[in-house]
Amino acid sequence: MILKKMNEYYQNTECEVDSITHNGIIKDIDDSYYYVSIIAQSACVSCQVKGACNVNDMQEEIVEVPISGNVVYKVGDRVEILMEKSKGKRAVFLGYILPFLILLTTLIISLNIFNDEGIAGLLAFGILFPYYAILYLMRNKLRETFVFKLR
Repeated sequence: MILKKMNEYYQNTECEVDSITHNGIIKDIDDSYYYVSIIAQSACVSCQVKGACNVNDMQEEIVEVPISGNVVYKVGDRVEILMEKSKGKRAVFLGYILPFLILLTTLIISLNIFNDEGIAGLLAFGILFPYYAILYLMRNKLRETFVFKLR
């Protein structure tokens, strides 16, 4: 019975299982993009004991959303932005997992070559500068890959 009610609930909502959504407000508009402000918050914000610790992790982020479709929005409109989950997983891979693997591999190889932990540590961290520089140089191509949509 409970499972049936849950299925009815999810069928009646416009929840898309294959997308990540955030609520936001349009802050600015130019010829090709809406600039949507979203509030990024950690799990601490909704924690019941958040007053007992000093963590306050809420920050505003501006997301570029390409203008498309027939719906016209104006500054101040509340919107919901969405991105495919597969794109989110790819972003996590490029931003966190791959650099960690590169760092760990460089650390292990340089420890075996130089037999000095200081040099190995510096090389492992140093290898991340070119990696993130390459990501920065590819930002326009990545911007085309990680596209947000308005709903």
